[in-house]
Amino acid sequence: MPAEIIIRKATANDCPRMMELVYELAVYERAPHEVTVSMEHFIESGFGANPVWWAFVAEENGIILGFALYYIRYSTWKGQRMYLEDILVTEPARGRGIGSRLMDALIQETKDRNFRGMVWQVLNWNEPALNFYRKYNTKFDDEWVNGTLPLNP
Repeated sequence: MPAEIIIRKATANDCPRMMELVYELAVYERAPHEVTVSMEHFIESGFGANPVWWAFVAEENGIILGFALYYIRYSTWKGQRMYLEDILVTEPARGRGIGSRLMDALIQETKDRNFRGMVWQVLNWNEPALNFYRKYNTKFDDEWVNGTLPLNP
């Protein structure tokens, strides 16, 4: 019988494993060279004096199999919204409903914190992710173009 999957809020001690999963995601998205954040910066940003991100982890037998990391985005039209930066379940653990449980935790957090919705990006070629989000009646936007201005390496 499989062990129970526990969905819980991330702690600073989870950061090394979360960064392993970040790298796994970057490899999948064909951009491992783009991961430049240091462990110290990652931990400080989530658990320092002024956190800018929060996360849920999915754990089984003390091993983190996935996570969902978000921050608060402000829309002048809508107000505070959850921005889902990443949701990932390690490849060997996929197909067990872990991603859905993480998404459910995010939806509940959105309601609990009175956010005005949740937004995220997904690569247009990532069919498994697109199909996952379609289960939630996601509205995909084909009008807005992403912009990025990198200032610091």
